[in-house]
Amino acid sequence: MTTTYTSYKLITQNIDKSIERVAEAPDVARETEYYLANIGNVKSVDDFMADTRLYNYALKAHGLEDMGYAKALIRKVLTEGVANEEAFANQLSDNRYADLAKTFNFAAEGEAATSSEAARQGVVDLFMRQTLEQDAGNDNTGVRLALYFERSASKISSAMDILADDALAEVVRTTLGLPEGFAASDIDGQAAYLEKALNIEDFQDPEKTGKFLERFTAMWELDNPSETYDPLAVFGASSGHGISADLLISINSLKLGGS
Repeated sequence: MTTTYTSYKLITQNIDKSIERVAEAPDVARETEYYLANIGNVKSVDDFMADTRLYNYALKAHGLEDMGYAKALIRKVLTEGVANEEAFANQLSDNRYADLAKTFNFAAEGEAATSSEAARQGVVDLFMRQTLEQDAGNDNTGVRLALYFERSASKISSAMDILADDALAEVVRTTLGLPEGFAASDIDGQAAYLEKALNIEDFQDPEKTGKFLERFTAMWELDNPSETYDPLAVFGASSGHGISADLLISINSLKLGGS
């Protein structure tokens, strides 16, 4: 048996190898090959929307797979771009839409929007990371949350950045041991509490973020004990490693931002 903490560490201790295993999966390799071979043929928002395989690949890469049906919304995001502060994507609290519009910046770059490195290999890299997180989450949601937080931490500059993202907020609430009712309280009050409880600048430091996630995975495990989860099964391997109760307690006692 492996716990949330151990599973997370097994994946992240060699993240490049973990992603390589994801890329080698036949379905992933097939869709990636199609994407790279055809994205250069896309010259407009209409072209992009018309090719379902390209469209779905790009949306998944940006964490928007579940919004594939909302084509009118996605079209508006891509058509207006992000240059204007009043653009639709800039008005949405979820920054994934603005990220999509930046990657495929048809509004500013026209036909050249899909020729950039960001729109080609950059999207592939995002797709691989998203797939890695989803695969891990199929067996342990806590691992997926930890991987997502690690990827997003450097973008956090305020408590509101955390509260605007449900996944980030869940990680923080779990780590701090906050009750379920906290999420339903006044948003400004939540922000004020988090600003006091956390040193937001710590999330710019990978080592401190790692310590924070050690505590998160331990706290998650206390509320969601692992039973048969084996993260390496996702990647075609197995492990007999586990984590002792003493180590779990030790992790749980780590001070936030401490060493």
